[in-house]
Amino acid sequence: MAALNIGKVLKYFILIFLAVIFLMPIYVILVTSLKPLDEVSLESMWALPTSIDFSSYVRAFTELAPNLLNSIYLVVPATLLSALLGAMNGYVLSKWKFRGADTIFTFILFGMFIPYQSILIPMIQFLRTIDLYNTIPGLILVHVVYGLPITTLMFRNFYANIPDQMIEAAKIDGANFLGIFRHIIIPLSITGFVVVAIWQFTNIWNEFLFAVTITTSDNQPIMVALQNLSGSQIVQWNVQMAGALLAALPTLLVYIFLGKYFVRGLLAGSVKG
Repeated sequence: MAALNIGKVLKYFILIFLAVIFLMPIYVILVTSLKPLDEVSLESMWALPTSIDFSSYVRAFTELAPNLLNSIYLVVPATLLSALLGAMNGYVLSKWKFRGADTIFTFILFGMFIPYQSILIPMIQFLRTIDLYNTIPGLILVHVVYGLPITTLMFRNFYANIPDQMIEAAKIDGANFLGIFRHIIIPLSITGFVVVAIWQFTNIWNEFLFAVTITTSDNQPIMVALQNLSGSQIVQWNVQMAGALLAALPTLLVYIFLGKYFVRGLLAGSVKG
């Protein structure tokens, strides 16, 4: 019994230690964002502010507000479209078997392993050709296409757990492809949609490479604009840290309020297989 208690105490000690290590950068970001600029230095990095100053948040929000809207205009449709198309792909590849379905699925998955950097030049040339370069719709198109492999994989594995007899019964009752998808598949895959939506929302919101190469100036998402807060000569670290917290807040709120559904979806089989 004593050995068991010692092991339990040691386990909690290790977990607390790792949590402290993980939270240390967040602590530095938070206290730095609340300091006036004259108190920001490497020597006082760990010190609490002598007085709480929210001016850095005001300035960061003022400068990032247009780009925050750009990120919202980007993330919402890109997440919804990639989730919907991934669900339809997963539905077809798992329940409407046809010759070559496994080969098509393999080629779709191959898209997950193509490095972003290898396709930047042809991608930009293509977007210029269709007049979507430096536009939010162009960036949405890129994220939808690049998100299809992972969303297809998630939904295909999720739908594999749905009994085929249910689909066959709907066919006998006269339901067509879209009717089955709308009235049977979608209601049964709410947890799958939650998992995919959280995954895509987080990845698209935090993505930097596509955003910085495809968009410029007024069309840049918040993660690119955050880099521009650094200034050209003097880096105002308090404003930088405040901007970083503001930029991270949406994804943080998503995981706070929807995290339990994310875990439920994972356990339900969304990413098994």
